[in-house]
Amino acid sequence: MSEKIPKGWEKVKLGEVVIINPNESLKKGIIAKKVPMEALLPFTKKIQFFIFEKYNGGVKFKNGDTLVARITPSLENGKTVYVDLLDGDEIGFGSTEFIVLREKSGITDKQFIYYFAISNDFRDIAIKSMTGSSGRQRVQNEVVKEFEFPLPPLPEQKAIAEVLSSLDDKIEFLHRQNKTLEEMAMTLFRKWFIEPTKDGLPEGWEEVELSKLGQIICGKTPSKNKPEYFGGKIPFIKIPDMHGNVFVFKTEDSLSEIGAKTQKNKTLPERSICVSCIATVGLVSMNAFISQTNQQINSIIPYKEFYHYFLYLKMKSMKEELIAMASGGTATLNLNTTEFSKIKIEIPKEDYLHAFHEKIKYIFEKIFINTIQIQTLEKLRDTLLPKLMSGEVRIMKNVKTQCFASL
Repeated sequence: MSEKIPKGWEKVKLGEVVIINPNESLKKGIIAKKVPMEALLPFTKKIQFFIFEKYNGGVKFKNGDTLVARITPSLENGKTVYVDLLDGDEIGFGSTEFIVLREKSGITDKQFIYYFAISNDFRDIAIKSMTGSSGRQRVQNEVVKEFEFPLPPLPEQKAIAEVLSSLDDKIEFLHRQNKTLEEMAMTLFRKWFIEPTKDGLPEGWEEVELSKLGQIICGKTPSKNKPEYFGGKIPFIKIPDMHGNVFVFKTEDSLSEIGAKTQKNKTLPERSICVSCIATVGLVSMNAFISQTNQQINSIIPYKEFYHYFLYLKMKSMKEELIAMASGGTATLNLNTTEFSKIKIEIPKEDYLHAFHEKIKYIFEKIFINTIQIQTLEKLRDTLLPKLMSGEVRIMKNVKTQCFASL
């Protein structure tokens, strides 16, 4: 961060202007809402879900607080959220793997704190403060408290947060719309393919193995001893990249052309169906671009264009069955490629499948377009964020659009 402090801003320590891990009252043994780490998606403002659990310790929070993952790799992956799903003055809790940040009345703005927490300057200092074993390093609270940064006046904090929130609100709207569209598609799928088979296969239908409908590919990770195999432009899909995504546009890791060529038989054309089959079983996504996956994912390359969305929805509808198939009495769920290929699929005649594809494809095209918009808005937000937080771009009262004009 630049040493030059913008006019009207003040250099402060985070612990002076933010309450860190506030001490709320929550009796041990009481059932309360808990946020598990998996409820935080990378670089997503919203908590995805709560679970109900007995409180026996951990950090506590309420609406308006910011939760920051303090362990590796969750912090590096951008797992930071703004709490807004509790009822009234309800208190929720999480494990000590979170740091809770809360505004100080009259000094800091709650939404500004969230955007500060996802800024690169804060994340960089937090990551550098990590100590512990290599697989489970943790951010040190004292380092966070002592972190110095330039703080704008409260009205400017609110203006900055308003601009960034407007982008996140639009992103959230598009995510909700995509969820609704996918639910519509699943409703149609059930009407066309689940309800007609409740009392057995209708005339003209047959049961075939999944491998008859598409090529089955089990992913693979190139040698980690060859750094030149990584960091290119070819998406390398892993299970965390699939969470909440119909189409996978962004991946944490990527392969170089050299790395992809070492296992070119693992390459997936666009809109192949990727299904997680180890540990976390039953996630289903389609790749937006030519990609490869790791070995925890089995993918289907449909033999015919009009199989794509049918197979995507079929796999989504089979989550419980996939988990049951993967159990096998072992501690870690594992649905191997051979068993995956043999999954029985009930299919009608091709003209029926083709008709369904024509009816459903517009829904998936809208989801695809929405996801492109989400990527654009996220890029704009991520471009604005450091400029606003450093004061390179200023927002004055009633002229918030100046920040866009000055880029």
